Amino acid sequence: MHTSKTYQIPFLALAVLLVICFFVNISLGSVSIPTKEIFKSLTGNIDNDSWQYIIQNYRLPKAFTAILVGSGLGISGLLMQTLFRNPLAGPFVLGISSGASLGVALVILGSGFFGGVFTTFLISKWSVVIAASLGSFLVLLAVLIVSSKVRDTMAILIIGLMFGSITAAIVSVLSYFSSAEKLQQYIFWGFGSLGNLSWYELFIFSLIYLIGIVLSIISIKGLNTLLLGENYAKSLGLNLKHSRFIIIIATSLLAGTITAFAGPISFIGLAIPHLTRQIFNTSNHKILLPAVFLFGAIVMLVCDCIAQLPTSDYTLPINAITSLVGAPVVIWLLVRKRKMIF
Repeated sequence: MHTSKTYQIPFLALAVLLVICFFVNISLGSVSIPTKEIFKSLTGNIDNDSWQYIIQNYRLPKAFTAILVGSGLGISGLLMQTLFRNPLAGPFVLGISSGASLGVALVILGSGFFGGVFTTFLISKWSVVIAASLGSFLVLLAVLIVSSKVRDTMAILIIGLMFGSITAAIVSVLSYFSSAEKLQQYIFWGFGSLGNLSWYELFIFSLIYLIGIVLSIISIKGLNTLLLGENYAKSLGLNLKHSRFIIIIATSLLAGTITAFAGPISFIGLAIPHLTRQIFNTSNHKILLPAVFLFGAIVMLVCDCIAQLPTSDYTLPINAITSLVGAPVVIWLLVRKRKMIF
């Protein structure tokens, strides 16, 4: 691990870039607002009440959501790739996203399959968030029970994939019996969205997100030790079960909460850790964790800017943008470097 290098300049550059992307993001939208008025609105001195409302109640929450989503998915992807020593592992490899999708499917598609029991529940604004959270929690509980019974970390990876297959099968059955309207509603949720959160919802989101980040920071020493291999980590005195438990909880809190509030957003969790390693050329998680935080937030803000379709009233699905823009960049970087740092 590269521990002797200093990374002040790259971190400073990423921090400045994050601020720039943040201001660019809140300046874009279907309503054209002058840049000077954007800065005025942040201090509450803007004269136009409509512009003030748009910035304060829509664009700012959306930009902060993009930061939380990008950084959270990036960090949870980093945790999973280190835990399983697998470059293809992502934040949803444990089936957390599938559990959330199943919860949402039961609410949205379940009204057509089970009858009118779910129809009243759908009226609640929080119904989708609660359903996704419960689905994620149940899958997490199952994974934790299994992880306490097995010694092999790779077995947990396979079991997580199996949970994902089971929940996907149930969703397929529900989809078959659902009306076109309900199916369309579920598909739209699957596109992902950053702009549907109020300040109160963003506050709840942030609280759970912070718990996941704190647990991620606590697990840095264990993550660095796991890079040497599980057997060597045990010989150094690492409590493998305890470290594995904290890493799984941190990932589940981050990935599950993000899926509940913003939908299942692809690419970011898988690709951001790889992109960060290519730039920083280190495997030390004391460096990688804050770097992934910054880089994930920047990429998510950029993808949201592209999704806005400047000068247009349309907004593209954020899920499509993250994959279309990000995947070619990852391929190009890996081909250029000819080697994957891990």
